[in-house]
Amino acid sequence: MDLTIFTLVFCLHDVFVNCNPAPFVDVVVDRYEIPTVCPREVETEDFIRYHFNGTFYADGKKFDSSHDRGKAFISQVGLGRLITGMDRGLQGMCVNEQRRITIPPHLAYGSIGTGGVVPPDAVLVYDVLLLDIWNTEDKVQIRTLHKPTSCHRSTAASDFVRYHYNGTLLTGAAFDSSYSRNATYDTYLGQGDLIKGMDEGLLGMCVGERRIIIVPPFLAYGETGHGTEIPPQASLVFEVLLVDVFNPTDDLIVEVKEVPEGCTRRTATGDYIRYHYNGTFQDGTAFDSSYKRNSTYNTYIDMGYVIRGMDKALQGLCTGEKRRIIIPPHMAYGEAGVGDMPACSEVLIYGIIQTIKWFKPPLLRVVTGYVSMSRDHYDTPSITTLGADKVIPGLEEGLGGMCVGEKREVVVPPHWGHGENGAGEVPSSAVLFFELELVELNKGVPDGYMFVWLGDGPDLLFPAMDLNGDKEVPREEFTAFIMRQVEEGKGRLRPGVDADSIIQDMFNNQDHNKDGKIVENEVEEEPEQAKRDEL
Repeated sequence: MDLTIFTLVFCLHDVFVNCNPAPFVDVVVDRYEIPTVCPREVETEDFIRYHFNGTFYADGKKFDSSHDRGKAFISQVGLGRLITGMDRGLQGMCVNEQRRITIPPHLAYGSIGTGGVVPPDAVLVYDVLLLDIWNTEDKVQIRTLHKPTSCHRSTAASDFVRYHYNGTLLTGAAFDSSYSRNATYDTYLGQGDLIKGMDEGLLGMCVGERRIIIVPPFLAYGETGHGTEIPPQASLVFEVLLVDVFNPTDDLIVEVKEVPEGCTRRTATGDYIRYHYNGTFQDGTAFDSSYKRNSTYNTYIDMGYVIRGMDKALQGLCTGEKRRIIIPPHMAYGEAGVGDMPACSEVLIYGIIQTIKWFKPPLLRVVTGYVSMSRDHYDTPSITTLGADKVIPGLEEGLGGMCVGEKREVVVPPHWGHGENGAGEVPSSAVLFFELELVELNKGVPDGYMFVWLGDGPDLLFPAMDLNGDKEVPREEFTAFIMRQVEEGKGRLRPGVDADSIIQDMFNNQDHNKDGKIVENEVEEEPEQAKRDEL
């Protein structure tokens, strides 16, 4: 009976003991949230920044929380700065990973506990979210996402750069973006204007290149952080697109693409020129084009009407020459920019087709003191009078002193031609080129006269006009009289004007009472000089 009772008690004791879990002998890690990409895992001597909630295993009561303090915990792993269980439990962790670390007392605060917060022999549970990893041996990491096939120049210390960026922490949390401000970040390299890691990470970039730059905390904002978005000891990730680069010592770059044969004159200071251009920034973004306006840009050279770089680049051009011009900001619009040009304006590239285009009409011929311009063939001249504002001033000047049979080439600048307004097919501010040949020359008449006598006129004018002797001269008879004087070389009508129109005007001047005929007293009323020169 006693034996039976003993056996029963022993068995009950055995069942009671086995119903309690066995004590933890090592750290238990539950990785319940693992990122799909893990470029780096925590190793001994790494520094880490993480959030955690600490609870007791026995009752789930919270004893500590970095979330509650609003500040992540920062420490170094594997060198005894953490309790042993945490040193072990954090090994191999990835940024953005969440794990639950259960730590037995002998790997935590043991049989003594700590600070009245953790009791003796307490099993601790930490829910951890890893935010950052770095090491004192880390360097700036650069990963190129895109590089243009052609790279004429890469960034170097002392260069001025303009770039766009998105800035994030290692967790992916954004802290800044130039895109959101719709403005590039503009600065000099290697002069302490940037954090050290960016000064290094931007070196060697080409315009149009895109790269990822990862900066460890000690090359970024270190223990102090920056503002409210960048916490202390944060690694920074920048996705950068380089938009522009130049150096204050840069000079103008001119690439001659095409020079026409037979260039007899090149542009020089003071010349007035017309040219077409396409203007872009270094990344290829267009900012202006004369072609889109369907109008050349017209200006004087080296007189301050265009940016300094263009004034210099337009020197020595031939008509029809093509150049590619690269202008640094200090020779363009500088730090102020203009219109759509950004402040600290970027390098400007002008693909120019220089068109100081001599507008060349068809061959001109000079007939009886008049200039003709025929578009179909050269032998059908139209006539105009010289010295009577019938031609442009430059052509008037160019025709002076010509002899019959003489040929000339006359180049007329815009201010002696059709000026800024142009005329017909002649564009504004066009230089004109004329080929002239004088084939016949007859003298004209003085200003204000329609007919002059080439010698002494009739002593008695009216009887000479009255061809039929009926004491009156109608329009037809007057016409016959005048034309007879011209045919016999005794008088000259005003050249360049329809003869019938001139005779009609002369007749109207003599027919004072407008009855359609001239009588003797109407002629006699004219002053002596008028009778001599007009009739």
